[in-house]
Amino acid sequence: MTSSVPEMNASSERRKDIALRIAVPLVMVVGLVLIWHFGVVMSGVPPYILPSPGAVLSALIGDWSLLFPALVVTTKITLMSLALALIGGAGFAIFLVQSRWIEIAFYPIAVILQVTPIVAISPLILIYAPTTQVALLICAFLVAFFPILSNMVQGLKSVDHNLLNLFDLYGASRWQTLIYLKIPAAQPYFMTGLRIGGGLALIAAVVAEFAAGSAGASSGLAFRLLESQFRMNIPRLFAALLMLSALGVTIFAATSFISWLALHRWHESNLKREN
Repeated sequence: MTSSVPEMNASSERRKDIALRIAVPLVMVVGLVLIWHFGVVMSGVPPYILPSPGAVLSALIGDWSLLFPALVVTTKITLMSLALALIGGAGFAIFLVQSRWIEIAFYPIAVILQVTPIVAISPLILIYAPTTQVALLICAFLVAFFPILSNMVQGLKSVDHNLLNLFDLYGASRWQTLIYLKIPAAQPYFMTGLRIGGGLALIAAVVAEFAAGSAGASSGLAFRLLESQFRMNIPRLFAALLMLSALGVTIFAATSFISWLALHRWHESNLKREN
């Protein structure tokens, strides 16, 4: 009976913490929207300069049939590029840590790809890629690839040396050490790369579409932003921005949840947060 009381208190504290984590951001967002609304109403700013939240909501509802397919295209490119970056980044990181000479030979190539602005190389990718969609996918992949690679390499190289010596003592092979020690120990670093790569994949998909100037039925939200700007349809532009922000928040929330599922039972960062 006495042991259940601390458990009930801990459960109540967790529920309060979750409620605060949800309520405080919502209150902040509502407050900012109210400031925006009253600022537009009181200043009399015309809608083609700064629309009110009501005008943006009306544009979102009225142009939903135009904006939603663009959202689907951008989402597909983002998720596909993130999946490829996860597979490629983790696989290449495992390849690099197999030998110091391999890392010295190949890691600078990844650094060069990372530090080269994607806008500078996107015209070349558009020339050599078979379709515009493939070019957008490559651009988004290149941006999301390096954070996952660098975090995974750091995680694989940060294994406790005492554990490595223990595996050597018991005669574990290189692959057994990799599978049963290094990869599990690198999970927190990999999850950090996942959260960073998710946001960067979305940003790269939008920037690549800006550079490509793709149009038509297969265009994403970036083209709808440009189209709204050229037509001076600022409420629709804000609606497209709102959809992009919602997509980015959703991706971050999903990757954070995946990270929590993988780490909350054993890693110190999540254990301390729960306690």
